[in-house]
Amino acid sequence: MGGSASLLPRDALGEYQELTFLSKQEILLAYKRFSELLPKQERENACSARVPKSHILTLPELRANPFQHRICHVFSTSEAGDNSMSFEDFLAMLSGVSVALPKGTFPVPTDFDDDGTLDRKDLEQLVNCLTGQGEESRLSRAEMEQLIQNILEESDIDKDGTINLSEFQHVVSRSPDFASSFKIVL
Repeated sequence: MGGSASLLPRDALGEYQELTFLSKQEILLAYKRFSELLPKQERENACSARVPKSHILTLPELRANPFQHRICHVFSTSEAGDNSMSFEDFLAMLSGVSVALPKGTFPVPTDFDDDGTLDRKDLEQLVNCLTGQGEESRLSRAEMEQLIQNILEESDIDKDGTINLSEFQHVVSRSPDFASSFKIVL
């Protein structure tokens, strides 16, 4: 790994460790993976390059993730709106969905309107992501309403019509397979 790791400034490595939930080794591996998504001629400047979303989505961990587009959207700082990622965006994504993510952290891809709770619209989008977007896999309106009602009955402890962070954590703690769909392991 010597070649790609040597292009990551030592002071930046320390800063990245402080700002993420990733170890030094994981950051170096992330840098290597990020660099490999760039054309060969751009790899030397990986710290200042942007990788197109289409290349990010080729990562095996995202390819099969039903939240792949939402994850890219949440972590991209692209002003062009193309969801391309800088190395810092890439690190934030990896840190945000890492196995080391601390308790008390809301999995961002599920809160589609970014209001801090999951309401009926968020739940509908969540179900659509999990079941697929095709006509053959799409639930009918009645099925969707019944499913959302069941989710709220089981998860909405305070009965306010939304699922807050602590309610979501309670549900996820009982469903480790669901929680694992957000994680990218280096």
